Amino acid sequence: MKLSLVLIIYRSDSSIAKKASKFCEEVLKDKNIKSIRLESDFNKDEIEKYLFNSEFQPNIGIVLGGDGTFLKCANALADYDIPLLSINIGGNLGFLTQEKDFLFDKSFIEILEKEEYIIDFRNRLNCNIYTSWTNHEKKIIKSYDALNDFYFKSVEEDFSPTNQIQIEIDNEKVNEYKGDGLIISTSTGSTAYSMAAGGPIVHPSVDAMIINPICPMSLASRPIVIPNTSKVIIKPVKKSKGAIKLWRDGSKCMTIKETYYCEIKKGNSPCKIIKFKQSANYYNTLIKKLDWKGDLSLKNPKN
Repeated sequence: MKLSLVLIIYRSDSSIAKKASKFCEEVLKDKNIKSIRLESDFNKDEIEKYLFNSEFQPNIGIVLGGDGTFLKCANALADYDIPLLSINIGGNLGFLTQEKDFLFDKSFIEILEKEEYIIDFRNRLNCNIYTSWTNHEKKIIKSYDALNDFYFKSVEEDFSPTNQIQIEIDNEKVNEYKGDGLIISTSTGSTAYSMAAGGPIVHPSVDAMIINPICPMSLASRPIVIPNTSKVIIKPVKKSKGAIKLWRDGSKCMTIKETYYCEIKKGNSPCKIIKFKQSANYYNTLIKKLDWKGDLSLKNPKN
């Protein structure tokens, strides 16, 4: 890959990530590659002054942090066609990141120049919030994109009320979930909140959505995997006691009032993730990050 300009975004509350960003900047400078270095809490105006001008369009973005930092950057840059390379600096699990050794041994720049990587296209979800329409007219209040998931939980913080959420799939009423909330996840997000709530692990190459209730008040409520070509409608049930709040990828969005409803479907553009061919494959990542195996030595004794 011919690199002329690289966007470097580092986790804003991490001194380690800040130090790593300066190191990355120096490595690129030694290769005569220009870079823009920003904290991950950048505002929209700050990023747009670079990206609106095609002369300053970065070839790639390098994100230094954990999965949370990457998700924030991926959502903020959803409108721009920039492949993202995420390197795990101070993160926890790091499902969406490459190991930090690629940065500090400076091998990342050679891998990029020799194109020893693939670009992994990860589907996003889009959520439009509407007011209930009259005379067949409806109004969009807000629109969000998410790489991992959208989920709905009670607004109240002082106590933990159950809520009741109605769901429709492709214009067919399917269920009313009563419990702590509901998760709508991509395959990428299947190893995040949805997995913690008992949902299935779905390989990211599978074009799917996972609908997963959070602590449901019914033994019949189970996760379901549906095609990501589906249109999912979420409505708060009016007889439910408390309001619900929409979250995306771990960040608060807005309160969903009784007169609102949410339409969730596949996003317009995928997230482009740079994956090095030398990095661990998906199943090895599951084994390493989630301890996903038993004692295989006892099952395959040597003769």
